[in-house]
Amino acid sequence: MIAFHVRTNRGEYDLEAQVRLVGDDLLVAIYGGEKPHIGAVAMAQPRPSLRDFGLTSATASVFCYVGHKEDDLAKHAAERLAARFNTRVVVTAGIHWDSLSEEGIRKVVENGKVLVDQIVERVRSESSSQRTGGRP
Repeated sequence: MIAFHVRTNRGEYDLEAQVRLVGDDLLVAIYGGEKPHIGAVAMAQPRPSLRDFGLTSATASVFCYVGHKEDDLAKHAAERLAARFNTRVVVTAGIHWDSLSEEGIRKVVENGKVLVDQIVERVRSESSSQRTGGRP
């Protein structure tokens, strides 16, 4: 079974994620800040790309609690992971820093992209390792 934790280490507004493969599906909890929580949930499923039917894309549905702004982060992560791994994905996201500036928001968005890159690489690596019996 694949289950792991990743964290950005950029020094400011770092984010974390718990990742678990559930059967063939992927479950991801993204959190960070002074008050981690669940602010939004995105469910994505793969589909043929509308631009190029030879490629895989994804469609997501998002639920966001009133007053929370994690919906874009959850949607981006869920769609990217669903398309990349051709599987259903659920992402929860909840981050909070008091008095976050526009620059802080920009850094959180950047860290979200870095975190998803880390998840992609780790799932790919863990999946490959399991197929080869733990050998690199």
